[in-house]
Amino acid sequence: MKKTKWGILGAAKIAREKVIPAMQGSNMHEITGIASRNAEKAAETAKSLQIPKHYGSYEALIEDPEIEVIYNPLPNDLHVSYTRKCIAAGKHVLCEKPLALRSEEILDLIKLRDQHKVKVGEAFMVASNPQWIKAKEIVNSGELGTLRCIHGFFSYHNVKPDNIRNIAENGGGGVWDIGCYPVFTSRFVLGKEPLRLSSLLDFDPNFGTDRLGSVLMEFPEKVQMTFSVSTQLMPYQRMIFYGDKKALEVRIPFNAPSDEHNELHLHHGDFLHHNVEIIRMPISNQYTQQGEDFSLAIREHKEVPVSLENAYHNTKVLEAIFQSDKEKRWVNLD
Repeated sequence: MKKTKWGILGAAKIAREKVIPAMQGSNMHEITGIASRNAEKAAETAKSLQIPKHYGSYEALIEDPEIEVIYNPLPNDLHVSYTRKCIAAGKHVLCEKPLALRSEEILDLIKLRDQHKVKVGEAFMVASNPQWIKAKEIVNSGELGTLRCIHGFFSYHNVKPDNIRNIAENGGGGVWDIGCYPVFTSRFVLGKEPLRLSSLLDFDPNFGTDRLGSVLMEFPEKVQMTFSVSTQLMPYQRMIFYGDKKALEVRIPFNAPSDEHNELHLHHGDFLHHNVEIIRMPISNQYTQQGEDFSLAIREHKEVPVSLENAYHNTKVLEAIFQSDKEKRWVNLD
């Protein structure tokens, strides 16, 4: 397969430390260029990561005919505008989550994508992670029995005023940054959309961003899903799927390590004698796999791992979380 040539918009931490090094470990694509609004920073980053080209503006990279695919890890509030520019230039785009802060903007991107006949997706790397593909397989095999309940938790501690996750106007806060993950993985595993939800959010008085949130969602067939996220608690993460026979625990569901085996724990037994079957997954890098899956979608004319349509539904749920907290009521989802 001919390698895809990627360009990176901005020198975001996730791009520098995770996505670019992971993608450089694959022979299916190459990182051809990186752009920054600061030409010196672009040059320094390109040199440190051994990227051949660097640009002093995002537009210069977008206009480069050598670049086929663009990875967009810009601040949340810039995702849509620059993804739109990339599509209009005929580029394929993998945009970081959350792809948009308003779901209706994704509908416009869908029209633009279809017009220019390019591949556009949201960068939920978990969709390409073997442990989540296995988790979905186990849940849907019926091994857990009748699935009735899902629990999720995701937190970290960040109180830096200048950190973009704590800046409301840039789309900061817990729901947009990490709440999207338990929502997405629940939808991914079930293959269904939630019917309604209720939420409770606590906002930082200085930042104006949500720092703690809890959500209760109802999926079809009376499956209940609850999760909490926080930007100001000790770091922790877990996802658990409960059936009437067994429970499946995804131990490190979101920041899965790339240098050790990820583990799924299959719980069964009684209250006093707990029997746990450990499923060890092969060592893999979910960012490498994400890039390869996207490149394959381009070269083999397949669907991208997380489509714009999928992104639209995920964003609708996130919007409903804010609506429910504001209006203090259950919100029905279309």
